[in-house]
Amino acid sequence: MSTAPKRALPPALVEAQKHAAERWKALAERERLAVIAAATLIGVWIVWAIAIQPAWRTLQQAPKQIDALDVQLQAMQRLAAETRELRAVAAVGQSQQQEALKAATDRLGAEKARIAVQGDRATLTLTGVTGEQLRAWLGEVRSGARVRPVETQLSRGPTGYTGTVIVALGGGV
Repeated sequence: MSTAPKRALPPALVEAQKHAAERWKALAERERLAVIAAATLIGVWIVWAIAIQPAWRTLQQAPKQIDALDVQLQAMQRLAAETRELRAVAAVGQSQQQEALKAATDRLGAEKARIAVQGDRATLTLTGVTGEQLRAWLGEVRSGARVRPVETQLSRGPTGYTGTVIVALGGGV
């Protein structure tokens, strides 16, 4: 047996409980059934809103989220594999890097691109280069010269991209 004393309800609550019991007894059978039905509906709605609907929504959205996460995972795995491959490749000397940068820049055309090398950085100045040409240049210098872009300031105009791309020499990827 428990030796803890029973806690008495506050007098206002006891009075409210008595009043509610008296009103319940005063209701007709039909009114009691209506109150019970309304309370049941409200209870069912609360259970639906708090417990079932969020779980249901999660089950409906989970396959889409899993697919999106799988796509992201595959992209990250491709980048990780590319990084491992690039790290496994032997380092390129600075003179070879400069030659590869010059060759890639020459393919863009003298009127569209100029490269200037200072220390451990090279600055490519662009005028009216298409996105495809810029992408190809970046891919070529990344694999051929083993440089990486560290800063870009580009604006897109009607003839293509104009601005500068700074790449880091020396350390490779």
